[in-house]
Amino acid sequence: MIRTPFDILAEYERRSLAHAVVLPIAETAPDQWRGVGYRVGKRRLVSAFDEVVEIVPMPPITPVPGAQPWMLGIGNLRGNLFPVIDLKQFLEGERTVLHEGQRVLVMRQAGGDVALTIDELYGQRSFGTAQEVEAGSLAEGRYSHFVGRAFKAEDEAWGVFALSLLARTPEFRQAAH
Repeated sequence: MIRTPFDILAEYERRSLAHAVVLPIAETAPDQWRGVGYRVGKRRLVSAFDEVVEIVPMPPITPVPGAQPWMLGIGNLRGNLFPVIDLKQFLEGERTVLHEGQRVLVMRQAGGDVALTIDELYGQRSFGTAQEVEAGSLAEGRYSHFVGRAFKAEDEAWGVFALSLLARTPEFRQAAH
């Protein structure tokens, strides 16, 4: 009987699957909230995973004449053009100090993705319902429109920043002067 290379590979796969160890399915506890942690100014914030498309290094930026000061310009990521916004300047009126290794959060909004500068990236964060606290000072000023809840972990308060609300804010959508 002559076996083709495909037949040999199919047999290897069958044998391999017969001995595969079934791993338990990782489930998030129903009382867990998970998101991406980052810092803007002095505030530690988290945004839900479904609101962050990706986190990438700061792309090269082409300035846009006549744009708001918080719009740094247009960036290019893998051939896709998108606005790059200084989130700290939009919210606090103070420019983010850009540095080597700067990261941006890419969020989806109607009409395309938008990159937001952050001061520091902390990565994945998980909180239980028992860790929920009042948003307090995390929701002061312009943050009050976007931070409606908060969690406390290891003596640090984390405001839940709703990127979806930011994307629907008329001022944010009008980057032209």
